[in-house]
Amino acid sequence: MTAVVEILGLYFLNVFEQTGLWFRMLWRTIASAVRPPFEMREWLRQMVRLGWDSIPVVFLTSMFTGMVLALQTFNGFQRVHAENFVGSVVALAMLRELSPVLVGLMVTGRVGSSMAAEIGTMRVTEQIDALSALATDPIQYRFVPRVVAGIIMLPFLVILGDALGVYGGYVVAVKLMGTNPVIYARNTFQFLVLKDLWSGLIKAAVFGLILTMTGCVHGFHTRGGAECVGRSTTAAVVNASLYILLIDFFLTKLLF
Repeated sequence: MTAVVEILGLYFLNVFEQTGLWFRMLWRTIASAVRPPFEMREWLRQMVRLGWDSIPVVFLTSMFTGMVLALQTFNGFQRVHAENFVGSVVALAMLRELSPVLVGLMVTGRVGSSMAAEIGTMRVTEQIDALSALATDPIQYRFVPRVVAGIIMLPFLVILGDALGVYGGYVVAVKLMGTNPVIYARNTFQFLVLKDLWSGLIKAAVFGLILTMTGCVHGFHTRGGAECVGRSTTAAVVNASLYILLIDFFLTKLLF
């Protein structure tokens, strides 16, 4: 019994330690972001890497999510003769919830992992120490461009995901299931309000901050060799995904 309590205590102590470390690095990143010099070229490079290069993943994920959602919803609503409301369900689900969360998770797996691996490799090969020796702040040089790119570009990816998800639902409902296209298009936007769009974009910005900060923090505090870089990369993806799912509940409660 004592051993179990000790293990649980160490686990919770590690959780609190990691949480405090995350917020400490967040504060250092914010302080560095408003202090010159501003590496605009690196900011743009990270925006392209996180935004433009992620479009194929977002395209496939959002499109097929909207298609599957429309197919499942149509089959369920058909039992109560409510097929005309499939468009409303798909649009609300994509804008409010599915697009921000799915885009955040996919970008975490694609970009968050590479950030952790890149910075972790720099740490174990002492490149981070070399930056400090050259009077270059590694937080400002490595963290800030990635975090700024995540906050700015993820909302644009979510807007793209919203459009693709709604279009995917339209293709399935109209082309495959034979729904009236005029009624479907009208019902798609009938129950939407501007808040549905803005809530998803706010979530996207927060998720962009979470996934970039988590990847950078885990990479920055890597110790050891190549095996530890792999562990940091795995931990960054898993933890960022969990943070996104947890924070999503509180954001939904706060926004609605």
